[in-house]
Amino acid sequence: MVYIAGFYAGLSGLLLLALAYRVVRFRRDEKVGVGTGGKHSGAVLVRAHGNAVEYLPTALLLMLIAELNGLEALWLHLLGSALVLGRLLHAYGLTAGRGGYHLGRFWGTIFTWVVIFAFALINIFYVLRAA
Repeated sequence: MVYIAGFYAGLSGLLLLALAYRVVRFRRDEKVGVGTGGKHSGAVLVRAHGNAVEYLPTALLLMLIAELNGLEALWLHLLGSALVLGRLLHAYGLTAGRGGYHLGRFWGTIFTWVVIFAFALINIFYVLRAA
């Protein structure tokens, strides 16, 4: 069983739904069927959701492989927590900064990239060690 990756996948799924809901609420309030109706605030919400959709699957797949390969629970939780925190910070920062620079967006990106980089190296190490 892959309990730890499953836990962080579950949290990520809830985050994706929350971000999607913000887009749906915007479109409903603005009576926009598709896209943003040319409104910058809608574009920011769409990108906050889209960015999570772009990064979470890769990070979670790498996490799943690392867990299946036997990475210690402590590392899985540290990296998984950093991933979720990073995605929350990024979504908050992108929205609060209205698409411009914001520390939340900056640190959210850094956390996400570090997690993906770490899991990528860990998985490569496991393969090279087994060869």
